[in-house]
Amino acid sequence: MESKASQHSQQVWEKFWNEKEKIEEVYSNSDRIIKQILSTTDLAGKLVMEVGAGSGRDGFKLVDAGATVVLLDYAESSLRVIKSLARQMDKKVLLVRGDAFRLPIKSNALDIVFHQGLLEHFSNPADILAENFRVLKSGGLALADVPHRYHPYTVVKHILIWMNKWFAGWETEFSRRQLIGLFRQVGFEVHAVYGDWMRPSFAYRIVREIAKKLGVKLPLYPGSLPVVSHIRDGVHKWFRTTSLSFYTYMDIGVIGIK
Repeated sequence: MESKASQHSQQVWEKFWNEKEKIEEVYSNSDRIIKQILSTTDLAGKLVMEVGAGSGRDGFKLVDAGATVVLLDYAESSLRVIKSLARQMDKKVLLVRGDAFRLPIKSNALDIVFHQGLLEHFSNPADILAENFRVLKSGGLALADVPHRYHPYTVVKHILIWMNKWFAGWETEFSRRQLIGLFRQVGFEVHAVYGDWMRPSFAYRIVREIAKKLGVKLPLYPGSLPVVSHIRDGVHKWFRTTSLSFYTYMDIGVIGIK
């Protein structure tokens, strides 16, 4: 039987991570996932799995918090990147090549399962969450971090998909209500919902990509003045207290409890 993961060509991700050997050229998640997990539970002695681990950088930080971390990806090139980084950083993680729809883990085994940038690549994301539910212990946590529907990035992405220029071929996105609904559909109790802005900004990333095509290399993250950063952080802190924030976030996530 053909793996459901093959619906989203494995070749796409083999190529992607083969081209991302220089991990310093790949944007991080700004620690948003780590902060959400650490603010929800103590990780000491916990068994944690990241599904679709990519570079594995989030998982490395959970090792520092006392967790035993399993990093799973379908692409062999991703696992090579993770193995190289783990060696450089002297981090002990367990590497597994596997399918998000059929995790090679027995039922009721994990304390936490999480993924970022995974659900949007499949037309049946509830099946992935159902598999997350299966492998978690009672009381275990699942976190899914996805691109938000209400953002200019979504418009640009779909234009590129229409032009057949999007690197992943096809991709979707989620509203807060939709993501909550998927968690509840497979049996999770929703514990928390969060969102975060793109760093650096979407506008800067576009400028950087255009410059790259013109042969000009801009830094991954632009410099900023302390005063400007202070004002921006203050605005963000206030904005998070309003319902409007969920119409501006680039990424949103849900934490569910089994």
